[in-house]
Amino acid sequence: MEFSPAFESGILIKRYKRFLTDISLDSGEEVTIHCPNTGSMKNCLFVGEKVWFSVSDNPKRKYSRTWELALSADGHMIGINTGRANALAEEAINNGVIAELQGYQSLRREVKYGSENSRIDILLEDKDKPRCYIEVKSCTLLDEGQGYFPDAVTTRGQKHLRELMEMIEQGQRGVLLFVVQHSGIKSVKAAAHIDADYAKLLVEAHHKGVEIIAYSAELSPLGASLVKSCPVEL
Repeated sequence: MEFSPAFESGILIKRYKRFLTDISLDSGEEVTIHCPNTGSMKNCLFVGEKVWFSVSDNPKRKYSRTWELALSADGHMIGINTGRANALAEEAINNGVIAELQGYQSLRREVKYGSENSRIDILLEDKDKPRCYIEVKSCTLLDEGQGYFPDAVTTRGQKHLRELMEMIEQGQRGVLLFVVQHSGIKSVKAAAHIDADYAKLLVEAHHKGVEIIAYSAELSPLGASLVKSCPVEL
């Protein structure tokens, strides 16, 4: 995924009201930009460190700049925009990077499914095999050397696990794909210390046949892509 134009940079001042972030531009001007991350962003907020943002030419937007990347205090690159995880996953599937998700004729996004009225992130279909339902989650929490998901209690994430299990019961294929957007994360684990119910459901989903995989992203202000498999600890 190429970023065109390339992201611009500044220095993080603070994030507040979930969707707002103040930064200092290279020129010294302080501006407010949009934060496209609804999570807690635990261990992703490094005041005084460099950040990168995209710029929209849409005149209807109140904030034309969107926070995209952050640099941690120890030099790791972090993908802040969780909305890019689905696009990274789709690109990696189409390019043959995710070996577990090859061999399907078609790929669709945001298809309604499940008894709890959700939309699946990615649906793979082929006339000769069961449908493959893929939920994509962006993983950015690094804590004491371990990558975790989620970074806050997620009732929505719990619902998605239940619906993937429902697809398994119907004879389809269910996959949970962690898109790791943090260069310091080497393996992913359920954050039981943050959301015990999610961690319990993740183990249950695994036992019922939901496939749980993770792939790491290579990130830069010029572009991003999923490049390799990342271990998941259950």
